[in-house]
Amino acid sequence: MAMEKNFVEPALVSSLNDNEPPTRALLDVGVMAAMAGPAERKMKVWELVLRCLVGGFGAVAAALVVTDSQTRTFFSLERRAKYTDMKALVLLVAANGAAVGYSLLQAARCAVAMARGGGALVMSSRALAWSVFSGDQLLAYAMLAATAAALQSSLLGKLGQPELQWMGICGLYGAFCRQVGAGIACAVVAGLAAVLLASFSAFNLFRLYGGNKGSSSTRNGSTWY
Repeated sequence: MAMEKNFVEPALVSSLNDNEPPTRALLDVGVMAAMAGPAERKMKVWELVLRCLVGGFGAVAAALVVTDSQTRTFFSLERRAKYTDMKALVLLVAANGAAVGYSLLQAARCAVAMARGGGALVMSSRALAWSVFSGDQLLAYAMLAATAAALQSSLLGKLGQPELQWMGICGLYGAFCRQVGAGIACAVVAGLAAVLLASFSAFNLFRLYGGNKGSSSTRNGSTWY
């Protein structure tokens, strides 16, 4: 794999410069390759799992909120509660819908990388690394902001605001509030997974600028992704 090559080249050069026997240098190469390969495959598997979590829980959250509605009758007048009555819930649905689409694309990229290279895909330029990093960061911030806004609005709808004489509505629309609560809980899980993904992409980007100036990975500006 490309990453294994990046790890083992310095060891091989160092061994040859020290006039060590070729068999010893090859042995060092094999040991370092065996250590690097499983670790990178494991990280790539975890990245794929996290992207599936973001997409799965984001889809469930959006579906629960969009399909949520409840109708009550007050003095022969029907009043229907739906998610569009709260703009924060509309934002939550939009953010999770975008997260689902983005996660599907990135999960497909990870799956193809694992199928072709045993879990490693060489990123040929820093521009590509920056693009994935920026996308993951934007996803995490958008999901956290939308979830926080929906949570605040939902608490206001449940508890009301006594100082302003605003009464809570969950006593009247209990089923509606419970389903919204389940959707927000799924959105929280998706948002936390998005934060972990942002950490993954940050690690893969900034190790391009690490202190190992002699390695071929730094010279070529490439890393696994």
